[in-house]
Amino acid sequence: MTDDSTTLRAAYYTLGCKLNYAETSAIGRMLAERGVVRARGGEAPDICVVNTCSVTETADKKGRRLIRSLAARYPDATMVVTGCYAQLKPEEVAAVEGVDIVLGSDEKLRMADFIDAWRRDRIRRVEVTPALDINTFRPSCERGDRTRYWLKVQDGCDYFCTYCTIPFARGRSRSGRTAELVEMARRVAAEGGKEIVLTGVNVGCFGLDTGESFLDLLKALDGVEGIERYRISSIEPNLLTEEIVTWIARESRAFMPSFHVPLQSGSDAVLRLMNRRYDTALFASRIQFIRSMIPDAFIAADIIAGARGETPGEWEKSLAFAEASGVDRLHVFPYSERPGTRALGIDHIVSQEEKHRRVAALSLLSDRLMRRRLQEMAGETRPVLWEHPASPEDTVMHGHTDNYIRVSAPADPRLYNMVTPTLLTGLDPEEEETMAGVPQTDTI
Repeated sequence: MTDDSTTLRAAYYTLGCKLNYAETSAIGRMLAERGVVRARGGEAPDICVVNTCSVTETADKKGRRLIRSLAARYPDATMVVTGCYAQLKPEEVAAVEGVDIVLGSDEKLRMADFIDAWRRDRIRRVEVTPALDINTFRPSCERGDRTRYWLKVQDGCDYFCTYCTIPFARGRSRSGRTAELVEMARRVAAEGGKEIVLTGVNVGCFGLDTGESFLDLLKALDGVEGIERYRISSIEPNLLTEEIVTWIARESRAFMPSFHVPLQSGSDAVLRLMNRRYDTALFASRIQFIRSMIPDAFIAADIIAGARGETPGEWEKSLAFAEASGVDRLHVFPYSERPGTRALGIDHIVSQEEKHRRVAALSLLSDRLMRRRLQEMAGETRPVLWEHPASPEDTVMHGHTDNYIRVSAPADPRLYNMVTPTLLTGLDPEEEETMAGVPQTDTI
């Protein structure tokens, strides 16, 4: 990809989920193996890679704005666009001025070959495998600029929720193999990594296509020496079994007491309209079971405001359930109409004004729940993994407790990528949803 006199520089831009970030890092590593270096601040890149999201119409708009901005700023750079927006609307992406290569979900981790072809013949390419024809799984385990690693264990989804385009953007559910993923974790340990986050589109479905089980994967990873922490990025409540929670509580060496469990609605009627595979009773039982087994666990949940069919009465039920559910934080999303989804056939449309009001109400509830939890933790001493700062000049460092509370402290390079007991002194007045901490450095 390079000649004797030229070193190519690439800049990477990611929108959307943690899985996208993991895959962008994997792309960066593959290009680096071909001699492409990451563009530093102030350097004009030869290649711009944009990994897009398409979970909402707003995500599509953000993707288009970013592409246009980069094309205007770096008109001579090769513009490569991939990700869910590219998979779902490749011709629309290709029509954006400045785009040279459009790659779908199955092509993104073969990007280096497409860039080589472009540099050879300068022929614009739109390469997208229809989502339901995607049957390959391409694992990745990357850190990028982060301290934590992201291990992709699963991709795609078979659930076909009525509001969601992910199965059409990512394809059917498919998994890696336990032995291969364990080997990746061993390589992380050899590199000095301390924490790995298991990521995917629907990680609880791991192994349904290979005859393995998610719990067996967790047990195998738990045995990798050198890895001090694992987290599950997000898992559906119907797939977070009591057996998994019990194993984490009683037997696991390294799986942390933090859970992200999608709710999406606190109304059973709306959950049925969404084609979700659980009801509020099952969700509540999972949260209660986690609390009974791991009292100090931190639990977050996704919730959608203003979905089709969310009448005023069902909205009130959803809000009340979210407040009483026992979760510590809500990730709130406004419902977004997606072309081709079955949700478009559901009666009762929530106005944009009312949707915004519901988002605000849920956000206020989340703030109240989160603040209460942080205040309860003031005075505790918990282990924190300190992360490398974004810049060597930063005077503040950040890390996360075992139960995934963000903590700030004065920067101390001795502590980067180390786990230290840390006294949580109270809410950080400078940063929302962050505790101020005092590392107990006498243990170093």
